[in-house]
Amino acid sequence: MNPSLIPSQSNAFPKTHKPLFTYRRKDMHNIARKGIHYLQKLNAANVPADLIAKGQNRVIDASLTLIRERAKLKGELVRALGGAKASSSLLGVPLGHNSSFLQGPAFAPPRIREAIWCGSTNSTTEQGKELNDPRVLTDVGDVPVQEIRDCGVDDDRLMNVISESVKLVMEEDPLHPLVLGGDHSISFPVIRAVSEKLGGPIDILHLDAHPDIYHAFEGNKYSHASSFARIMEGGYARRLLQVGIRSITREGREQGKRFGVEQYEMRTFSRDRHLLENLKLGEGVKGAYISVDVDCLDPAFAPGVSHIEPGGLSFRDVLNILHGLKADIVAADVVEFNPQRDTVDGMTAMVAAKLVRELTAIMSR
Repeated sequence: MNPSLIPSQSNAFPKTHKPLFTYRRKDMHNIARKGIHYLQKLNAANVPADLIAKGQNRVIDASLTLIRERAKLKGELVRALGGAKASSSLLGVPLGHNSSFLQGPAFAPPRIREAIWCGSTNSTTEQGKELNDPRVLTDVGDVPVQEIRDCGVDDDRLMNVISESVKLVMEEDPLHPLVLGGDHSISFPVIRAVSEKLGGPIDILHLDAHPDIYHAFEGNKYSHASSFARIMEGGYARRLLQVGIRSITREGREQGKRFGVEQYEMRTFSRDRHLLENLKLGEGVKGAYISVDVDCLDPAFAPGVSHIEPGGLSFRDVLNILHGLKADIVAADVVEFNPQRDTVDGMTAMVAAKLVRELTAIMSR
């Protein structure tokens, strides 16, 4: 094991609220590039390209089979119980290498699941939905992102695998995907899949400190800061409402105007509050999608994020927006929780879990 990934003695029994495991940015960058380096070694060793491709295809097929069979099993269970118009189904996408700063969001899905079922609280949402009921919430597991990348699969194919995984969940009526990120780059393949599966554009409510609409941030078209540029270019959204914005550049505003994005910045939130707490979305299209970047919240509520941006929404502000939304929610995601920057007691993990719980209630109306 890389010694730099081993917790130092000073962190073994921390006296302050710091993560138990401390990773250097360089270490995470190396982990993120592992699959690329592996492919380069194979190419340098003159391994036949068709042999590499066949191996990659087998891993991808196995990954999709895992998601397909788990979705079938959970779909059959929900249908056998009857009475569910929609059941939220967790799908983890532990991808972090498209982050522009830290890679930690790749480790978020298991931490969110752990917090969802933490014994410190009960399994009932604020709107009275019982999460222990599979007609309300199921779980189809994680897309094995790192295993796929370890085979040298590039991001074009990886994004296709994520999209296909989402479609497999949607094939099992009444399952609706509730995706656990991962960094925000996952929203592009997820929303693409939802739009393509439903046969048309959708409305999107995007809660975030940043608009994530750069054309290609730092030259990466799949950057977590460029996901909504890909979504709008692809015609997958009719309306895109971005709420909680407080870190936006000239390009972010220009791109917003180019795509007709409705951007609601925090500096005018008090003025816009009534409108945002009474939104109606999805009429005339295939439904609505909710994307929640945990850093939409003020860091006082959610310190465990890669990009600390003061001046954000309170947790109750977010719940008021979600609870007041009138829409047929076809899918959702919770992204950008970084466990490596969370407090020792996992406060942000609980915040992410609470978001998932309340989204589950909304999607299961």
